[in-house]
Amino acid sequence: MAGGITETGELYSPYVGMVYMFNLIVGTGALTMPKAFATAGWAVSLALISILSFMSYMTTTFVIEAMAAANAQLRWKRREQEEVNESDSMSDYSDDDVISRGRSDPVETRPILSVQSRGGTVDHFDIVERVEMGQMASMFFNKVGVNMFYICIIVYLYGDLAIYAAAVPMSLMEVACGNHSCSAGSVTYNDTDSCWGPVRRKDAYRIFLTIFTLLLGPFTFFNAQKTKYLQIMTSLLRWIAFSMMIILALIRIAKGHGEGHPPAADFRGVPNLFGVCVYSFMCQHSLPSLVTPISDKRHVGRLLLTDYTLILAFYGLLSFTAIFCFSGGALRDMYTLSFTSSCDVLDVPALRYFLGLFPVFTISTNFPIIAVTLRNNWKTLFHREGAGSSYPWVVDRVFFPLLTLAPPVAVAFGTHDLEALVGITGAYAGTGIQYVIPACLVYFGRRHVEPMVTGRDAVNKHGSPFTHTAWVVFVLVWSASCLIVVTANIVLNETND
Repeated sequence: MAGGITETGELYSPYVGMVYMFNLIVGTGALTMPKAFATAGWAVSLALISILSFMSYMTTTFVIEAMAAANAQLRWKRREQEEVNESDSMSDYSDDDVISRGRSDPVETRPILSVQSRGGTVDHFDIVERVEMGQMASMFFNKVGVNMFYICIIVYLYGDLAIYAAAVPMSLMEVACGNHSCSAGSVTYNDTDSCWGPVRRKDAYRIFLTIFTLLLGPFTFFNAQKTKYLQIMTSLLRWIAFSMMIILALIRIAKGHGEGHPPAADFRGVPNLFGVCVYSFMCQHSLPSLVTPISDKRHVGRLLLTDYTLILAFYGLLSFTAIFCFSGGALRDMYTLSFTSSCDVLDVPALRYFLGLFPVFTISTNFPIIAVTLRNNWKTLFHREGAGSSYPWVVDRVFFPLLTLAPPVAVAFGTHDLEALVGITGAYAGTGIQYVIPACLVYFGRRHVEPMVTGRDAVNKHGSPFTHTAWVVFVLVWSASCLIVVTANIVLNETND
């Protein structure tokens, strides 16, 4: 997640990049959104998701501007070092030699804010080197800011792992303990109901969670890397499942069998809705790996706006068809389980099994990746002061993996309330990653490159359209206000309960 500057890798077109970003954003959070919509009311949900979509788009442009600023600063420092080296090397020549070199040296005729590459002149603000968010934080923030960045990332990744660790066993429990034959009609189950004889449903959940931990947990002790073909497979499964759910819900509503009558507004559901929406628009932490390989970045801003518009429309379609198709009690935290619990909507056992197991296939492939990322962030947080020395084997191979794995698994053992897990993760750590960190990166990034462009005709061509500092202040005030309101609502709801 953090660290350093890496090679760009294989390039792809802007439209491929747009598809990658769409797939990155539309993930597990989308499956918890319908229940959050039904709880908060359709009017409040529509207004809030539209606002949060705009806010996420704004901070995405902030991160891209910060990436360009980081590239410019790296090139600027590299050029200064080259000039120092050239000055040292020329000091060995006579005055006549220096004058003759100065007349013909192409370095002296280069534009001050451009560098030469094999493909020609490259603007300092071109995003050609992948600078991860951790590296940008190290470049633009002080020591306290860097530590806060890593803590925020770590808390968010813990929440991510807890969500994944709960979602997979819960889906397996529903498949193993549910009624897939439709012989008894639609049935609503409780955690204390029997699954296999004396084994209750919550016992089955914990058994599956133990198996999940034993199978995927060991990957935390090693390195794991997602392959291109695995990405293609999970993306294909995702879109088959999402298309099925939307089409099935539309068919049921068109037939007049829709059972949903959601309220227009219920502000008690706003805290979870806010967290779910923030989590569902999360992509800022992955932008360096996603945007840098795009071959032509001239219209990245336009493609981002198109992506966010499509994603907002998709979330609205998925959630509105869900809340009018299912009654509030039939909507599950994980939307796919609403179809496995209702034979009236889908009476084909094979398809019910597919939707029930869909989160298992897609989430299980991501769990090791996120676990290794979290483990590496822990190492970076503790290791920056002692660079050059390595950890003892026990600390490196045992302590950090256990520190990564144990807390989210413990949380999953304690609860499988996915709506609450997604809401809390998105509302707190998600707010930091999606709003606070991008706003601080772009603000301090602008201050760092200001000496480079002062008095010169140079502009960051990847600059955010929200150029005024007032937008940065607005994002920070918005973040603080949302956290205060969410916390107050959670406390108030707990008090009323």
